[in-house]
Amino acid sequence: MQSITSNEKATKINLFDFSSIQMRTFHLSWIAFFLCFFGWFSHAPLMKSTIAPDLDLTKAQTTLAFIASVGVTIFARLGIGNLCDKIGPRKSYVYLLIFGAFAVAGSSFATTWETYLLSRLAIGVIGASFVITQYHTSVMFAPNVIGIANATTAGWGNLGGGVTNATMPLIASGVAAFGLAEATESWRIAMYIPAAIMLLVAYLYWKYTTDCPKGNYTDLPEERPQSKKGEKSLFLTAASDKRVWILFLMYAGCFGMELFVTGKASTYYQEKFSLSQEAAGFVVLFFGAMNLFARSTGGWIADKFAKNSGLNGRVKILVYVVIAEGLALLIFSQMNVLGFAIASMVFFSLFVQMAEGATYSVVPFINRKALGAVSGIVGAGGNVGAVLYAQYLLRSGSSLQDAFFAFGFVVAAVGFLGLLIKFSEADEAAAIEEQKKLEAFEASLKEQELINKNRIDDNMEGPAVAL
Repeated sequence: MQSITSNEKATKINLFDFSSIQMRTFHLSWIAFFLCFFGWFSHAPLMKSTIAPDLDLTKAQTTLAFIASVGVTIFARLGIGNLCDKIGPRKSYVYLLIFGAFAVAGSSFATTWETYLLSRLAIGVIGASFVITQYHTSVMFAPNVIGIANATTAGWGNLGGGVTNATMPLIASGVAAFGLAEATESWRIAMYIPAAIMLLVAYLYWKYTTDCPKGNYTDLPEERPQSKKGEKSLFLTAASDKRVWILFLMYAGCFGMELFVTGKASTYYQEKFSLSQEAAGFVVLFFGAMNLFARSTGGWIADKFAKNSGLNGRVKILVYVVIAEGLALLIFSQMNVLGFAIASMVFFSLFVQMAEGATYSVVPFINRKALGAVSGIVGAGGNVGAVLYAQYLLRSGSSLQDAFFAFGFVVAAVGFLGLLIKFSEADEAAAIEEQKKLEAFEASLKEQELINKNRIDDNMEGPAVAL
């Protein structure tokens, strides 16, 4: 049974509920994000042994391709949040999935460095899918579960990065084994697999979701967020809040690092431990697999802390896990034995995902009216971080191991910035009042369920019969 508040937001997450619009949106949003993430990083595990030899790319060019694909997402995320506010998350996701399908499939036609770079720029746009996922779940779920709802959809979507590292080499190998293409050109046909599935999900998203619990913005214009006459635009309102930019930097520390590791970990294991393309991709799957529960855990803990410690409790959790992430990255960077490297990578991944979940448990409360703009700006921070990490690697000439060591200190330092995020007494009071209303609503539901159960029991007993 799905509990719904008076504004039709869900107060519970029932994973086996496929009938309510809230849970249909929950499932389709993470599936769509999973596929976008899969397509976005589909080139990474094939780069060193397949794509680079086929196109005769230098090491610097492969890094530039990564920077291009991640960097363009900065602008895409800033724009897509605003687009969600204007036309709704449903249309925004469908349009993005269709564009992404053509971009991923189209990359197979690249024959020169220039055309390949353009194709990676186009593919990078689909990284904006994260913002739509967070926006859509935020409008569908109540504050008591918004942290875990956002974290779970994003976490399961991020899993696409780990899965693509493990499966794309297998798909490419299968293409070559069946004689459909030469080994070095097998990547071209492999790109059609994620593209085709993205088109299918675009159709499902259009048919089975709505912009908000009550329907679509085109039918319910009063539900669409908009600034009043004489007020700053929603984007400018969000951009003028320093808390948004602190979260921007903190997300650069967690999601930015995840993007960098997802894009470079396969190469790292191939170079440092002499693993094959397939073996390295399988190892990196463990990094992405933590998304199954770790990001949800971050959101869940933040929701629990908020119940007793308010909005500032959410922020404290975020600070703790980002600092822990930096320390875990330092440990990973110093591992020279394969088994220890994998174990420490998984430990590091745990805190990366928890930090991401905790970040987006705070985002919906910064400015509810400008939710799309706030989500877009903070989400773009992750890509800015990834670009800066890649630029450092490119310009410093450092090894990946040395870069990871340096980044550990950077991430830990960024974690302390969260201490500057404060909520006003009015914000805290509003959150407390909303929490009380939710608790009263849940209590009334339980009371009604108990009454109904007693009635059923009375009816089953029936009248007494004399023997």
